[in-house]
Amino acid sequence: MMCRALLVLAVVLALVHAHRDPRSGSVPPHEEVARMARFVVHKCDWASMATISTHEPVKGQPFSNVFSISDGPAGNGTGTPYMYLTHLEISVQDLQLNDSEASVARAALFDRHPEMIDWPTDHSWFFAKFNITQVWVLDYFGGVKTVQPGEYYSASPYRK
Repeated sequence: MMCRALLVLAVVLALVHAHRDPRSGSVPPHEEVARMARFVVHKCDWASMATISTHEPVKGQPFSNVFSISDGPAGNGTGTPYMYLTHLEISVQDLQLNDSEASVARAALFDRHPEMIDWPTDHSWFFAKFNITQVWVLDYFGGVKTVQPGEYYSASPYRK
């Protein structure tokens, strides 16, 4: 059974963090939607992943958990959020390992979350990535703005 998952980024937390950290670069203007999306993904260390639950007593209902993410080392993000997961976590049983990118995910995650290196091996951890098919940005007045994946990946989170 495949589940559909939605990655929800904590925009407010990322923007607050960016304003406090002078090394983070400036927050992109809200008109540059693709840049803003890339900036938020790169700045966030955690995201909420929501699924439709397959577990009683909330079967069929939305269920959300917070997970550590990374799109690459600080200042050098790819835009692709990676996660380090275990099938023991009830909301990730249907996610799959991408072997060809496991080393990239490992480097991205362990750079930003070094404590993961020492997590218990008996939990059968695996690397996963989000295959981005839609980008919705809600960072300003006027409602949700959409960005095509190609535009998202070609945007730089920081002004060059």
